[in-house]
Amino acid sequence: MFKQLTIGSAILAAAFTLPNTAVNAAGPAASEWSIGPIIRGRNYSVNMPRTMQETRDGPAFDFPYPAAANGHVHYVTVPVRSLEGAKRITLTYRIDAKPGTRFLEQENPAGPATLSLYIQRAGDRWTARTPHHRWYSPAGRDLPLSPGTHTVSISLTEPWIAMMGGDASSLPQAFDAALRETSQIGFTFGGASGRGHGVFATAPARFTVLDYRIE
Repeated sequence: MFKQLTIGSAILAAAFTLPNTAVNAAGPAASEWSIGPIIRGRNYSVNMPRTMQETRDGPAFDFPYPAAANGHVHYVTVPVRSLEGAKRITLTYRIDAKPGTRFLEQENPAGPATLSLYIQRAGDRWTARTPHHRWYSPAGRDLPLSPGTHTVSISLTEPWIAMMGGDASSLPQAFDAALRETSQIGFTFGGASGRGHGVFATAPARFTVLDYRIE
């Protein structure tokens, strides 16, 4: 049975694949998070560090700004063992930015930028040959990016969206396999052009993970 991953507990530390690493009060330590994706040696999060930085409030990173040419952030993930038996993923985060700061899709700056929770199955080839290895928040559950503190909590019984179309309700066996053989979880930044296609800010802005848990 999958037990709740409570803040700072040994259960939380044991759930993630990196052994003997520190886990802070917000979940995985900053060094455990990867900013990417890195595909065949290329980091698609342009001008971003490979990991988050540790701060007093939790793992954090600064959004690239003020234009897409200055960089963009796509995926922020942490390795994890099987999610089989898990019930829910919850992320609480804070965005610090001055009033008037906007967050935009790097592929379509006219569109609003959003955050989506994310599950990745082991063996993903980052091509159409593995169309059901990446799963994102259900339709309408991605959050527009804005300053302030926000929480997104999504049950694993909801219709998570597959990378190449369809969702957990229409592809139950594929989603079950992704939960059984999970390799990475976390959150992505994008919008209508793609849940993980990258965003940037128009002014200095910081993203901080306050709490991340699996129940």
